[in-house]
Amino acid sequence: MSPRMPNPALVVPGVLKPQRELVQAINNAGVPLRTLVLVHLRVSQLNGRSVQIPVKKREFEEAGEQDHRLPLVATWREQTCFTDAERAALALGEAITLISERDDPVTDEIWNEAAVLYNEQDLGALVIHIGLVNLWNRVNVATRQEPVDWRVNPKKWIPVTSQVSSSA
Repeated sequence: MSPRMPNPALVVPGVLKPQRELVQAINNAGVPLRTLVLVHLRVSQLNGRSVQIPVKKREFEEAGEQDHRLPLVATWREQTCFTDAERAALALGEAITLISERDDPVTDEIWNEAAVLYNEQDLGALVIHIGLVNLWNRVNVATRQEPVDWRVNPKKWIPVTSQVSSSA
């Protein structure tokens, strides 16, 4: 399927710049970029947004990607390679994304676990990040944007939505 329209952030005047600034503010808040990458990937998976990630060793090397856990994000609960803080962020991401599945989707248990591991600023950044990823997923689905290629180096990671050429 071809896109129904260009990315709406490129069509609606005045949207792209504040969107980029918001992403930059989240990236600078203090949550490790690797954690933001993991959460972005998991939220996108939950929303049915296919994301191409490296799987083979050669693909990781070619992409400059160092986090070999990316293919395991969908099964993070069964894996031992994620930190407690990453697990809390992933649980929060799932709860905020799947809000229609429970009366109280973000339970006190989920919230308190994250609040123990993240300070208020970082927790706020995570909540906004999760909300933005959900927004982008929905906009991309509605307008049939091409799935993103996740092959980016996490040390230099900038969400795909902020990598849009300013000349477009």
